[in-house]
Formats: sequence, structure tokens, C-alpha cells
Amino acid sequence: MVLISYIKLVYSYVLIFLGEVAMLAGETLLSIARGRIRPRLVIYQIAEIGYRSQLVVVVTGAFTGAVFTAQAYFQFASLNMETAVGSVVAVSMFRELGPVLAGVMVAGRVGAAMSAEIGTMKVTQQIDALRALAVSPVDYLVVPRSIAMFISMPFLVAESVGCGILASYYVGVKVLNISGVYFLANTQKWVDSSDIVMALVKGFFFAGIIVFISCREGLNAKGGAVGVGRATTYTVVNCSLAILIVNFFLTMALNIIFPAG
Repeated sequence: MVLISYIKLVYSYVLIFLGEVAMLAGETLLSIARGRIRPRLVIYQIAEIGYRSQLVVVVTGAFTGAVFTAQAYFQFASLNMETAVGSVVAVSMFRELGPVLAGVMVAGRVGAAMSAEIGTMKVTQQIDALRALAVSPVDYLVVPRSIAMFISMPFLVAESVGCGILASYYVGVKVLNISGVYFLANTQKWVDSSDIVMALVKGFFFAGIIVFISCREGLNAKGGAVGVGRATTYTVVNCSLAILIVNFFLTMALNIIFPAG
């Protein structure tokens, strides 16, 4: 009975959480459709979300591509398939590793910052002051961050994938002595536009997950500094889990639409 009650409690929490995120997303999209956009705030958020996240995304993508190349080479060498390393790494970076790792890193850096900033405004009653001035918190806080995230995230995913493939080429050709001609030829043969589309589509979906969960946690923060810290922790955990779960379903759906090879 205790286990059943616990399961029901978790189930209820998940449904409430998903409902609140969906309502916030709907209200945000409605505000965008009505033209309630502040260009200066959007540009500022693009700089915060996109420009200042490049370093962590580039380093993550580069070293992921490098270590995956090394591991693939050590396995493929026993089968005399070293030249296939480039295509395997490139397809993996486009379809899975690049978007997922970029999403998780952006959730840790940007999502936590969003939640902490909005949560601090909530517990210090700055959001109540916005409402008193007839300014919608969604229009002022969520809309600029949403637009900036949807613009920035596909570019960050592209940077992560590109740096991963460049690092893969360097490690494979310069360090492991794989033939550069065959490395590039196999990569060009097995990577096509569908892989690029899949990476960008995943980046777009992950952008929505990060921004709406982060803003939801920030707007629901309470209990002073402890509540802000709790909201920040929940943001990183929930965004990371949501990205991994949604990635599975996106992979299944997109591979039907864009089959590999």
C-alpha cells in the first residue's frame, strides 16, 4: 500500500509538472504570436545564452569527438576497418552526441542561471511589482529568453557537432595515422543532409525543454535563498532527464523519417 501511494504521488507530481510547463509554453507562444516582443531584451538574452555558452559547448563537442574517435579506432583496428572511424563518429555526432551533450551542458549553464535569476525576482517580490505595474512576467521574462533560446540552440548544436568532427579528424589522421583521404571520403559518403536536419531538429526541441522548465522552476520558487537554490537544482536535474527521455522518442521518430545511410 505504501508503494502504491508513493507511485500515485509521483505520478500526480509528474502530471502537474508537465501541465504547468505546457501552460507556460502555451502562454509564451501566444504572447509571441500577439507580437509582445522586446527586441533589446531578446538581443541581450542571445548574448547571454548563445555567445557566452560557446566555450563550454565547443570544448564538450571537441573532446567528445576526440575520445570517441580513439575508442572507435581501437575497436575497428582489429577488424582492419580504421577508415570507417570518420563516418561512424560523424554520424554519431550529428544524430546523438552533439545535440544531447550540447543540450545537457546548456541546461547546466543557462538553465540554472535562468532559474536562479527569475527565482530571485520571485522571492524578492520583483515579479509582484511587475504585475502591479501591469507588466506580464511572461511577456517580460519568459518571451525574450524563449526567442533567444530557440535562435541560439541550433547554432550551439552545430558548433558542438562541427568541433567534434574536426577533433575527430585531427586525432584520427594526425595522432592515429588513419589515411586522411579515406577518412574524409567515408565521412562524405555516409553523412548527408538528413543527419544535419536531425541535429538541428533535436536542438530546437531541447531549446524548448530547457527554457520552459527553467522559467517554470524560477516562477514557482519560494522560501527565500533556500528556495532559489532548490529551484536551480530541480532545473538542472529535470532538464537533463527531460532531454534524455525526449531524445529517445525523437530518435525513434526521426529515424523513421530520416533513415540512416
